[in-house]
Amino acid sequence: MQPFELPEFYVPWPARLNPNLEVARVHSKVWAYEMGILESEKTKSSVIWDEHTFDAHDYALLCAYTHPDTPEVELNLITDWYVWVFFFDDHFLEVYKRTQDMEGAKAYLDRLPAFMPIYSEEISLTACNPVERALADLWLRTAFTKSEQWRLRFFESTKNLLEESLWELANINEARVSNPIEYIEMRRKVGGAPWSADLVEHASFVEIPAKIAATRPLTVLKDTFSDAVHLRNDLFSYQREVEDEGENANCVLVFERFLNVSTQKAADCTNNLLSSRLYQFENTVITELPSLFEEYGITPEEQFNVLLYVKGLQDWQSGGHEWHMRSSRYMNSKVNVSSKFQPLTGIGTSVANINSLYNTFGLARFKNYSHTPHKKVGETILPRVYMPFATQLNPHKKSVQQYSKQWAYKMGMLGPLVDQPDLFIWDEHKFDATDAALFAALVQPNITESQLELVVCWCVWGFYIDDYFPRVYGNSRDIAGAKIFVERLLEFMPINTPTIELIPSNPVESGLSNMWERITKNLTNEIRGLFRSAVKGFADAMLWELSNLISNRIPDPMDYVKMRRKLVGTDYIILFARLAQNNVILPEIYDTRTLRELENIAIDHVWLINDIFSYQKEIEFEGELHNGVLIAEYFLECSRMEAVELINNLMTARIQQFEYLVAIELPTLFERFKLDKKAQKNLLGYVQYLQHMISGDAEYHFTVDRYKEFELKNEQMRSRKSIAIPTGLGTSAAQITALLKTEKTKNAASSIDRMLNEVNATGLGTSAARVIDLLKNSKKLK
Repeated sequence: MQPFELPEFYVPWPARLNPNLEVARVHSKVWAYEMGILESEKTKSSVIWDEHTFDAHDYALLCAYTHPDTPEVELNLITDWYVWVFFFDDHFLEVYKRTQDMEGAKAYLDRLPAFMPIYSEEISLTACNPVERALADLWLRTAFTKSEQWRLRFFESTKNLLEESLWELANINEARVSNPIEYIEMRRKVGGAPWSADLVEHASFVEIPAKIAATRPLTVLKDTFSDAVHLRNDLFSYQREVEDEGENANCVLVFERFLNVSTQKAADCTNNLLSSRLYQFENTVITELPSLFEEYGITPEEQFNVLLYVKGLQDWQSGGHEWHMRSSRYMNSKVNVSSKFQPLTGIGTSVANINSLYNTFGLARFKNYSHTPHKKVGETILPRVYMPFATQLNPHKKSVQQYSKQWAYKMGMLGPLVDQPDLFIWDEHKFDATDAALFAALVQPNITESQLELVVCWCVWGFYIDDYFPRVYGNSRDIAGAKIFVERLLEFMPINTPTIELIPSNPVESGLSNMWERITKNLTNEIRGLFRSAVKGFADAMLWELSNLISNRIPDPMDYVKMRRKLVGTDYIILFARLAQNNVILPEIYDTRTLRELENIAIDHVWLINDIFSYQKEIEFEGELHNGVLIAEYFLECSRMEAVELINNLMTARIQQFEYLVAIELPTLFERFKLDKKAQKNLLGYVQYLQHMISGDAEYHFTVDRYKEFELKNEQMRSRKSIAIPTGLGTSAAQITALLKTEKTKNAASSIDRMLNEVNATGLGTSAARVIDLLKNSKKLK
């Protein structure tokens, strides 16, 4: 029996079949015999697949559906890649996962990158099994037809899906099921869909311009594509993976355990997240790509290539769905492949039909636009927070508190704005209620007084801009002025020049200019670049928030996680901690998955607990909609208290993951890098800092008045006594004029987003139609 009924899927783009299917079927089988994937007298390989299994899985059909326009020779190559990747998956399962042979798996995986050279077309190692033999053959047929940048990206994607198989194996050995954030992010690596997205470029004979490959719109397209592919696969493969193979890397199982719900409910939640990721894909294509093209000066030919890539990702989604409904590899016996929607008949079926239509035609997206701003919600009943880490208070807290207030006065933060004298963001009471010095002293308990002074200034600046930006640009929905504001911030963070040429025009700019000069005078250009990237990511995320606010759009859950990490402003606080180590920790250790995940968990805990404490402040008093509790309410259709409990459970799960990484993976890291006792102590000291960051931030939220109802009401009363910022017709232009004081700013104004009037995708297939329109308007197509 099936463990659940497959839900109605949102498939917005039509699936098409490549006419070269039969040729690919014949070619891939011959190639599989040559490589030893299928046993022959020549190869004498151990049997993972027999010919019947190979035919039933029908990987040629997968590739013919996912690459409908690819010519014959290229389709053969792409099909060979998918035969290899599925064989690797099944081979690793039988040889290493079922036997739980971690040591053998490491040795096996360590050899594979050698068969993917970046700069030389020669492979030094001799292949000794079908996986290595096939990888060497495919790499030489594929990699050197593309640029070095593409090879590097494809190498990274391939390496991830190979090496992160150890993560799956470790979880099986520990009988451990991931938390939702961990699972989705790790599934992107081990699941292979980013690898598939890279192959879409190859199959479409295009390349993403290197200068935009790492931008938000392109990374969102790749992430949403990957998540949708993996979530769909998890639904179809649950029975095989969880019930037969003993796998625990499956989103249905993750939701089943984390939400404590039935398998059917977990499957429905997985499908809802799948649909949400596709909505995000469509929204990004329509609202973010055009302005990206303009901002980076992308030529018509380059635009055409990007749009062909988008079309390729869409083809893959629809084609992959069709293949899942037909392949013997998956649970699909009850699926009617002749029709996407078959209405039920009989008493009481009308509601079921409405729900089916709701999912099939993507109507759930409208729910994300239905929030009522400034809804009265009242105080939040705070949960009991799991906190295994002790707190400490820096002994210099009192002195830096006074120092930070004097600094805030000097920067113009306490009092009316110079360019808008009728508006103030903070007075001394608001400064005291925020108590940034307490936050700094709790998260950095062991640094010197001079170091803490610098840290607390960054914290004051972060809290201030968090209040300044929505008051000045959010209330008036002034996206144009906000973009100029962000462009100007970058001018106060020069990398290669010692002086700042621009004159600050508001307290945010004054504070940033002052801190940048103080912190960067003894830093290398590389470290300056990291600080600048952290601040830029924070500022860009504020623009993302404002864009959603203007359209009253509650963000997709996973997009929110990614952007909220930037918005919380802890990236530069973590950089301070790294600098405090005085380069005693190897840079390559910071780049390991273990350290990156420990940092992400610390950051996630900061914003998760903030979303609980600031719920009333943001939703009722500020009219915000970027809050994890609110997103959980809408996504799971639950009450606020249920959403608070869920966020608290997620905080607990992330801390438990932190403890697991320290107990299980950190010793492995010591061994891998052959760290001596001193190096181990240094690394443990950095981990302890992350623990202080988690526990200190939690203590801060329970202590300060910033988020308490009485303080929110008092602030509201004080604000009413001042003249509010103008919000009527033409006022945004007046605010822009206040910033247009230098030639550099005038140049920045030319890059203002002209897509303000773009309507978000709301109907079936609208993003596909938009891509077609853009393709028709391309010079190359003309």
